[in-house]
Amino acid sequence: MSRIQEEISQRRAFGTPEQECVVGLLRTADVVRRRLARVMAPRGVTLQQYNVLRILRGAGPEGLPTLEIGQRMIERAPGVTRLLGRLVRKQLVERGRTRSDQRCVVCRITRRGLDVLAELDAPMDAADRQGLGALGRDDIPELIRLLDAVRAGDASHDATRSEEE
Repeated sequence: MSRIQEEISQRRAFGTPEQECVVGLLRTADVVRRRLARVMAPRGVTLQQYNVLRILRGAGPEGLPTLEIGQRMIERAPGVTRLLGRLVRKQLVERGRTRSDQRCVVCRITRRGLDVLAELDAPMDAADRQGLGALGRDDIPELIRLLDAVRAGDASHDATRSEEE
């Protein structure tokens, strides 16, 4: 019986190694997500909100249009406008229209948003190190390479599907 089978109390073997791998990947993503969420919870920020704040911090004072924020997110969220609205209400983000195109909404991180990120930087780094602590230094680049390959396969599948349509 594999480790993932034990964790989820599955008595039967997986149908394929790919099924076992996908379940293991999803289970691992959930463990990582919960660990990071525990770090952010005391500051009243969700993982998606944290992701948006980091994107906007990286964008600098120019900010970014709403659609570009959605495209850059780690987990694509269909309700980016609502997500940004919550950050605006928390005074972590501000939005405004550009002079050149009144249809375009640009978002910028506020001083308060920068302060929240500054508080989270060290604890999030520690959570990352703790989460990958079971891996050796040489294992991490290999894991990154393997994850890149999985996403690249999905991207090429999406491109093929678009060409067929």
